Amino acid sequence: MSTEARPFLKWAGGKGQLLSQLSAHLPARIQHEPFTYVEPFVGGGAMLFFMLQRFDNVKKVVINDVNEDLVLAYRTVKDDVEALVSRLAAMETAYRAVAEQEGRSELFYEVRERYNRRQGDGVERAAQLIFLNRTCFNGLYRVNRHGLFNVPFGRYANPTICHAELLRADSCLLQQAAVEIRHGDYADTLQCADGLTFVYLDPPYRPLDATSSFTAYAKGDFNDDDQRALAAFCHRLSAEGCLWMESNADCSAKNPEDIFFEELYRDYRIDRVSAARFINANPEKRGKLTELIIKNYE
Repeated sequence: MSTEARPFLKWAGGKGQLLSQLSAHLPARIQHEPFTYVEPFVGGGAMLFFMLQRFDNVKKVVINDVNEDLVLAYRTVKDDVEALVSRLAAMETAYRAVAEQEGRSELFYEVRERYNRRQGDGVERAAQLIFLNRTCFNGLYRVNRHGLFNVPFGRYANPTICHAELLRADSCLLQQAAVEIRHGDYADTLQCADGLTFVYLDPPYRPLDATSSFTAYAKGDFNDDDQRALAAFCHRLSAEGCLWMESNADCSAKNPEDIFFEELYRDYRIDRVSAARFINANPEKRGKLTELIIKNYE
């Protein structure tokens, strides 16, 4: 059986376990008309790979992210997958040749230091990112205020660092769909609208409380002013005739008085879906919660 394309990185807030629920909220028009698909915050890409495999009437695909290294990884998977597989295979062999966790930890921090020094060509940097993602604590991607990856070593027995068939499947799909991979501000993707356009937005979520904040996928935070700017961008998408759907945190479920999103998106439809939180340093804060689905169509 051939390997199905799916995210090659574990990403906080990834939508893999929500795909069936998100699918139920997709606009009816894209079921039977050619359309352009745009993801301004691609992240781990669960929705991307789902859409590419679900719809054969997508005429144009554009993904974007502010995280430069993430974008580099997508481009490498798409355009230079065999070199990436070769490099990751060598890294996996070296990692597994070290029996003791202490030695593996030293290897991890060596790679992390090279990664933060931005050493190596594109393939090397993409391989470093995937290696760190597969061997760091909880598969978390986080950077500090200086933009340096600071997640500690994760003590996994035998992590799969080089999933060659998955990378090849992803590469094939990205090439077949001629996916345009962009790095920059999400607002710049408005220029990619082309005819019937569906935009899926999965921005850094607004924190549910002061201790749950996790928006550090790239240098700088995504605060309430950024959330308001995103809502203004959604208004512009609507004005251009685009269909859009946004995922975000259900803050009012945590605090009924916190109706930030209900007020911000009062002109649009807001639904809720059940989700599970798997990435959190505190195990007691993992578990079920609800998320918002905001959209400008019925």
